[in-house]
Amino acid sequence: MDRNPSPPPPGRDQEEEEVAGGDCIGSTVYSKHWLFGVLSGLIQIVSPENTKSSSDDEEQQTELDEEMENEICRVWDMSMDEDVALFLQEFNAPDIFMGVLAKSKCPRLREICVGILGNMACFQEICVSISSDKNLGQVLLHCLYDSDPPTLLETSRLLLTCLSQAEVASVWVERIREHPAIYDSICFIMSSSTNVDLLVKVGEVVDKLFDLDEKLMLEWVRNGATQPLDQPQEESEEQPVFRLVPCILEAAKQVRSENPEWLDVYMHILQLLTTVDDGIQAIVHCPDTGKDIWNLLFDLVCHEFCQSDDPPIILQEQKTVLASVFSVLSAIYASQTEQEYLKIEKVDLPLIDSLIRVLQNMEQCQKKPENSTESNTEETKKTDLTQDDFHLKILKDILCEFLSNIFQALTKETVAQGVKEGQLSKQKCSSAFQNLLPFYSPVPWMKMAEPQDGNCLNL
Repeated sequence: MDRNPSPPPPGRDQEEEEVAGGDCIGSTVYSKHWLFGVLSGLIQIVSPENTKSSSDDEEQQTELDEEMENEICRVWDMSMDEDVALFLQEFNAPDIFMGVLAKSKCPRLREICVGILGNMACFQEICVSISSDKNLGQVLLHCLYDSDPPTLLETSRLLLTCLSQAEVASVWVERIREHPAIYDSICFIMSSSTNVDLLVKVGEVVDKLFDLDEKLMLEWVRNGATQPLDQPQEESEEQPVFRLVPCILEAAKQVRSENPEWLDVYMHILQLLTTVDDGIQAIVHCPDTGKDIWNLLFDLVCHEFCQSDDPPIILQEQKTVLASVFSVLSAIYASQTEQEYLKIEKVDLPLIDSLIRVLQNMEQCQKKPENSTESNTEETKKTDLTQDDFHLKILKDILCEFLSNIFQALTKETVAQGVKEGQLSKQKCSSAFQNLLPFYSPVPWMKMAEPQDGNCLNL
């Protein structure tokens, strides 16, 4: 009698299905055993027997095995999932990554480990846990001294994520304050890097730091402002003294060369500096730096943003960066009017033209469309309009204050020149005064324009 044949051995796909049944991480299809294997491989990389290598192996230590790189990159992608991030946390993966960062000389491996931690920190519970680990915090801040741009980028992203969590932001601010060398590292990046992605992310970190802690901002503004008197000249040449504002300026120039729309963060940093006296002095104290910043911002508003051939709606995209730029220009204009680059005849008419053009575009943006009632999006539109009105109001207040300061310094000769060149017209002045009058009482300069050769500003 023939017996029934034995069933065929399970195929690979069948084995994977059986494993997946009780091996999934949370609600995902990712395997716990596979992840254990990858993390175990990381542990082996930084184990004592592997780190005690001769100088002949040093070059090999900086390279990452292709298979390991592919696997750890998969973990990097997976860590964006909250279930995976929580599982990594339970498995003490941050401690493993800390060991890698402390011992590995491989730039790619360091970048990936910081990147995974950055993804994990996007979830509040894990962010609090990572931030409460003092040793891990020290190792991560030490990554800011790295020379590898991708690692610096991921470190900056991680720091920005933590600084954006109200529960732990103060912890990171205090740690950064305790490490003065971080100031030098960030200034070096801003002044010398050509990696625009890195410059923007570092700028976001600095912007967040200054927004959170004015005391730290003042410390950084004052840092490097004067060279210690007892420091020998030759020593000062080897150890350059970084000044914050010139470094910000260099970063802004580099970012502008690639995409002016990414300038928002550096313009806001400058705006934050103008909220304190030391910040304004740091901008205008050095004539060359003050002139360079003025020229950059002047060129942006006169030739880059919100131009005459742009549609008025462009203001909605540029309102925040314009508010920062005009705020800084206004602060410099009000604090250093004796500088050569601020002479009335050189700057007032182009600035007036730009200021009025933005105000006119604002009037167009604030006009409500006649037929815009769709019940399913009505609440969303109302919320968006409220936000737009808030930011536009801030911009309008800045424009009006700046415009009034310029008008009060105008001479009859400058007005006549503006009328002749078309930078001042009845329509433009009418628009300007309609915006100014609700904020300011009538003043004598409103009557300065007299009829000249048939041109009249009928104010």
